[in-house]
Amino acid sequence: MRGGARVVQIFSLDLSLSRRFTPPKYIMLSPPRTVILLSGGLDSATCLALARQQGFECHALTVVYGQRHTAEIAAARRVAAALGAHEHRLVQVELGQFGGSALTDPDIAIPENREGDGIPVTYVPARNTVMLSMALAWAEALGACDIFIGVNAVDYSGYPDCRPEFLAAFQAMARLATKAGVEGRPLSIHAPLIGLSKAEIILQGTALSIDYGLTVSCYQADSEGRACGHCDACRLRRAGFMAANISDPTIYRPPGRKPS
Repeated sequence: MRGGARVVQIFSLDLSLSRRFTPPKYIMLSPPRTVILLSGGLDSATCLALARQQGFECHALTVVYGQRHTAEIAAARRVAAALGAHEHRLVQVELGQFGGSALTDPDIAIPENREGDGIPVTYVPARNTVMLSMALAWAEALGACDIFIGVNAVDYSGYPDCRPEFLAAFQAMARLATKAGVEGRPLSIHAPLIGLSKAEIILQGTALSIDYGLTVSCYQADSEGRACGHCDACRLRRAGFMAANISDPTIYRPPGRKPS
């Protein structure tokens, strides 16, 4: 993966009769900055690795929104360090106080072995809108024109804020609502995984040497990060590793054990 400043070589060509050679000059160009929304899960880790590969200086942002599965926050710290994020910040936005989601309300059971269509109770109202807004604020302060988010619209739970239409609308809003956008530095939202299957994501990340054992995807992982093996996130993750024919590094807790 590329990191650090880029070096550009500038040649000065002298066409005079003396044909004197002017030694090349070197100047240092700082890599472009980007903000990565980093949850600690498989998809956002892959996004971080892809952005690093593209030469970005990556500023990782983890939003603590009142999620019950706090093990993913520790995972985000591990991933940011392992994949070379330039900076990693945690910001707290207490969405849990509003309820309305099994991921924030302990009185709503997280579905296991769910079948059928429809938006599940694990959808958190306006979560990606809020997270992208926080990323937008930091990106503008940094002078960054790019935000990476690991949403996926193929192997996913059907959340409306993971769709391409939503991202296009948010990008349009960001370009209208910011000083940077008005002054001709429009923001771009990058969702490089949006059209990939979970297996394709895992294959890409494996090619980039990501240790997926550092990540946590489970909606009800215990304090040690061990997965339940039955929620939507576990089901999609396990199926992805199987389809990719890659060993699943996920640690599952013993059957019958509840999150601690």
